[in-house]
Amino acid sequence: MSSDRLMRIHSAEFRAMAERVLRVTELTSRLNVLPFEDEAGKAELFEQILGGPLSSRVTIYPPFYTDHGLRLDLADRVFINQNCTFLDYAGIRLGERVMVGPKATFITVGHPVDPEERRGWLSGGPIDVAENVWIGAGATILPGVSIGRDAVVAAGAIVTDDVPPASLVTGSKAAVNRRW
Repeated sequence: MSSDRLMRIHSAEFRAMAERVLRVTELTSRLNVLPFEDEAGKAELFEQILGGPLSSRVTIYPPFYTDHGLRLDLADRVFINQNCTFLDYAGIRLGERVMVGPKATFITVGHPVDPEERRGWLSGGPIDVAENVWIGAGATILPGVSIGRDAVVAAGAIVTDDVPPASLVTGSKAAVNRRW
């Protein structure tokens, strides 16, 4: 789904997505109650959630939430701390060495602002996070955002626009404060 494309709710595409969301919700609920040391159990559930094995060079600390899973692309040496959410239907890519703080949220789909369209359509766009980015605790990344290499998203920031490489963004609507 691109940022200029809408999906009609009650379409075949939406029904297929909704079925996957129900399945992944069941899988993540099982994942999130496993003992932390149950590596085999976590690996089996991550494989079902992500549609393939989780790389041994990726670290995810449960609880972990995703609504789709099949469109979450995690490069080597990605670290995801506890209680993060990835609504990945439109696609989320995390480049090598990305670090994600606890309670971070990545959202690729939403609804149109127009009240007449809101209940009938989904809108969205993919999220792309380049290499060596740090996403702080409680940050929210919204649909269609790209974050450049070596950038830092401060704790609690809400990122609505692209982030340039080697920059720090902060605030309730993230703004570029400095570049290096």
